[in-house]
Amino acid sequence: MIQWLKQLRIAFGASFLWLVCLIYFTQGFRSFVWTAVSYQLKDKLNLSPAASQFVTSVAFFPWSIKPLYGILSDCVPIRGRKRVPYLVIATLLSLFPWLILSINIASRSSKVPFMIFLTVQNLGSAMADVVIDAMIAEAVRLERASFAGDLQSISWMAMAFGGIFGSLIGGYALTNLRIDQIFLFFSVLPAIQLLSCGLVEESSVSSEVSPVTNGGSLSINGRNAPEDTLRIKNNSSTDNSKNKNLRRKKSQKSEEQGPTTVTKSQVNEVEKSFSTRWLRSFKTATYSLFKAFRQPMILRPMTWFFLAHVTVPNLSTVMFYYQTEILKLEASFLGTTRVVGWLGLMLGTLVYNRYLKKMKLRKILLFAHIGLSLLTLLDGVLVSRSNLSLGIPDKVMVLFGSALSDGVNQFKFMPFLILSGQLCPPGIEGTLFALFMSINNFGSTVGSFVGAGLASILNISSGNFDNLFVGIVIQVLCTYIPVVFLFLIPKEATGISA
Repeated sequence: MIQWLKQLRIAFGASFLWLVCLIYFTQGFRSFVWTAVSYQLKDKLNLSPAASQFVTSVAFFPWSIKPLYGILSDCVPIRGRKRVPYLVIATLLSLFPWLILSINIASRSSKVPFMIFLTVQNLGSAMADVVIDAMIAEAVRLERASFAGDLQSISWMAMAFGGIFGSLIGGYALTNLRIDQIFLFFSVLPAIQLLSCGLVEESSVSSEVSPVTNGGSLSINGRNAPEDTLRIKNNSSTDNSKNKNLRRKKSQKSEEQGPTTVTKSQVNEVEKSFSTRWLRSFKTATYSLFKAFRQPMILRPMTWFFLAHVTVPNLSTVMFYYQTEILKLEASFLGTTRVVGWLGLMLGTLVYNRYLKKMKLRKILLFAHIGLSLLTLLDGVLVSRSNLSLGIPDKVMVLFGSALSDGVNQFKFMPFLILSGQLCPPGIEGTLFALFMSINNFGSTVGSFVGAGLASILNISSGNFDNLFVGIVIQVLCTYIPVVFLFLIPKEATGISA
């Protein structure tokens, strides 16, 4: 393990690995603060389950537009840099909402301001996720392609560790700390992330193509240079060789005469050319993205994964209210269930990679939905209190259901990752993959809205769960709707080839 980490440090540098692990750890550790958010919505704002789920769904919407952040960072550099400035902006957006919520009581005591700050925070987190993924892709492509899997593994390990650690202490924090102290404590991580951004060096993408220099120009090794810059440089190599002697003579002459004076019109012309080039690059990337997405081999499976979310109402917030108000489960125990869920997720990944990679994806997804429907029935058993007549405690039911649900959901998510990676055409892999993930996130958001609407129709509210069993039955039946559309998944696609 230590030797493996040393190899990664040599390949990518300690500062870059630190930044990657910190960002992914923070993404996982968000479970710490979002447990507190759930209780704030329920106990302090006194929102109904439907209203609470609506607020959460709106707050997570920025995760559904991740391609926008990717296209911006790819095509519109800030001061000649494409990654670090956007990472700084993302970190600031992640940091200040938690600081404001911890200091200003009014911001967390009203539904609309609280929802706005949560949305801004998610905007920063989603943008940071896209930027660090792009930095990982560039580092792997340009430095050590053989370490691609290792870099992804260490990032997922950091996120899993953050999720487990955040879930473990989240319940304890709710019992022993005030809500403002929890928000302030969590803001330490974005603050460290902001300072860590300065540890990573990024070369200017404009220094290689800028015809105007003032003194010495910034050195660039091509790591972050856009492809069109490199093409311009390569295509002009013939002309450069033809005029080599002429440039040398002019250079010698200019050195004798003193430094060259750059007029304001020249600077404006250069800035205008760069602005035009970035705008053209932005339009081209957007057009290429949607042109690729419209291809049937991409559109059909992504449509299925979207339908798999929107056709099944998400009642997780309603079950959280039921577990805390009716079952009287403590915050520390619910934190433990999330830890078990993370362990179930990792176990699901292990089982998938070991035993299911050669199975047809249609069959995997079919079994996954059958499993999810059976696990949803466990919620029905819990709500009907039938488990007590069988001698099974409520805590055992919740722990068992949490671990298995996350494990089975991973059987469903792994095919999504596999198809996404295999369907991405060369040249726009990162942005198109971000679009795939956004479709998945947007589907989850719509599914949460559907669940909130179902809870409202069934008049499920805090203290009134009479129709919750009916809602669970509807959820079970809806789980089989995506099975009808499995023809959208490529027939011969497996975990190895599509």
